[in-house]
Parts: sequence; structure tokens; C-alpha cells
Amino acid sequence: MIALGIESTAWNLSIGIVDEKNILAHKSDPYIPETGGIHPRDASQHHSKKITELIAETIKEAGIDKDEIDLIGFSRGPGMGPCLRVAATASRALSLSLEIPIIGVNHCIAHIEVGRWVTEAQNPVIVYVSGANSQILGYKSNRYRVFGETLDIGAGNALDKFGRNIGLSHPGGPKVEELAEKGNELIDLPYVVKGMDFSFSGIVTSATSKAEQKRKEDLCFSIQEIIFSMLTEVTERALAHSDLNEVLLCGGVGKNKRIQEMLQLMSEDFGSDFYVPNNELLGDNGAMIAHTALKMNLSGEKDSVDVEVKRNFRPDEVEVSWRD
Repeated sequence: MIALGIESTAWNLSIGIVDEKNILAHKSDPYIPETGGIHPRDASQHHSKKITELIAETIKEAGIDKDEIDLIGFSRGPGMGPCLRVAATASRALSLSLEIPIIGVNHCIAHIEVGRWVTEAQNPVIVYVSGANSQILGYKSNRYRVFGETLDIGAGNALDKFGRNIGLSHPGGPKVEELAEKGNELIDLPYVVKGMDFSFSGIVTSATSKAEQKRKEDLCFSIQEIIFSMLTEVTERALAHSDLNEVLLCGGVGKNKRIQEMLQLMSEDFGSDFYVPNNELLGDNGAMIAHTALKMNLSGEKDSVDVEVKRNFRPDEVEVSWRD
């Protein structure tokens, strides 16, 4: 069975094609703003212009004919409404024209499922860190349960926003990581963990207020150290209060080598296995949507062709029918 997935939750438009064992192809065409952050309308217009060509290119790269596709999956949410609707509209058109089923996929769960697919992780504590989302999760009784989560903005948005505040172009996260490697002073910034939840907006405000007094490199080093330390603390606590002995890092922020290093060291100290997919599958991608849609469909799930997007679609809302 072959599934085509469309990822269009925010700035990255991506198409993926998979079968039950392999990724056959996946291609991306991200929207990069000239200045500032991502505007939903501008990003959706970019996606609308590019999506038809990108689908055709991905099908060609997969070496299949469009009539060989058995299923269409799309990112149903969470995400920016205008961007989500681009994927939904294209998916409905493909479903109707090819006369094949359609599945709306939770974007967060797709990150988890592709991570489990390409690593040896079986039942891990999940560290899901992306632009808008930051959550520590675990699976129990047919649902992904949230141990802890951000109370305001995601870790990726915090790093991007701070990057913009000090003059870095979008996306700011990778540029903050690059500057952080040259920093050596740990500057005092808010460390906000409340039970199992965490908050990042105050860190951004505090770090920005020190931009004229401190080196950019030291500020980048400090904001990374503190944000990732908070995430690592909550992950360790989730391990301590569960019977799980694996940690899986997923989401675009997971590309950062420093958070990988922190979680690796913590997992080793705790006697747990640490897993992280390759960079192409950490960021938003169509392959994760296709794979999750395929698993959902094989477990008997179905959606009507008029399935609607859900801008605030939480992972713990989803009944996980494809896992024991």
C-alpha cells in the first residue's frame, strides 16, 4: 500500500510518499520571509503556488504513477489555519480525482510515529520540541498522554523570536545555535519550571533586555542552556515517575546538537536508551504525514472527504487505534 502525505502546518510545505516499509520520496519547498517571522497569509499563498508542482515532482522522484497511490494523508493540525487549509484542499482534490481514501493526521503524533518508525524506540518518553509546540509525552491506554508542556510559546518560537530581536534572519534557531558555540558566559536568565510544565516567554524578554550589555554569543549560549535544561529536567522526572526506559527526541528543534547532547547524557545517567531520527525527519516533512496516515488507515480509521482542519489539535485528543 502506498500513501502520499502533505505537510503544510506553517512555513514548510512538504510532500512525502511511503509504503509500509520504506520512504519512497519526500521533497520540501519552505516559505522564507524576507524579514521578520512567518505571516500565515503569505506562507499559505506560497504553498498554494507551489503545491501542485511539488506533488508532481515527488511522485516522479518516487518512481511511481499517480494511479498507484492508495491513500492521501494531510496535516490536519495543529498549525496556522490558512496553511492547513492549503493541504486540506489539495488532499480533497486528490482523493476525489484518484478515488482513494483521505486521512487527516495530527501533526504532533506524526512526528512521534515517524521517530518510532526509523529508530528502535518502542515505548519511549517523548520529547517533542518544535516551533509552536513543546511537550513531554508518553503512551498509555490508546492515547499519547502529556506529562508536561509549555504554558506559553514553544521552544522553537522562543529561539526564533530571540534571534529576530538581536537581528538574525528567519529561521533564528539554527543561527542561535551557531552563535552559542562561540559563547562561554552563562548569563542569569529566568528558569521557569512549574511542576511538569515550563514557560519560555520570560526568558526571551530577559535575554533581549540584556542584548546591549552582553555579547550575542553569550546570550545565545545562555538561552539555549536554560531552555534545554528545563526540558531535560522535566523529561528526567517523567522517566522517574513512569516505568519507561527510553527517550525519543522529535520535532524541528531536535536538530539542535546541544539538546541532543543534554538528553543523551541524562538518559545514560538514568540507564535509559536515547533515540533521535535523522535531521530530515526531525523537521516538518510529508513522509511523517504519509506514514501516520498509512498506519491509521491500516488500523481501520476512515475520514470523509470533507474532513475539516483543527488549528488547535492536541495529540491527547487522538484515539491511537494503531498501537496495542
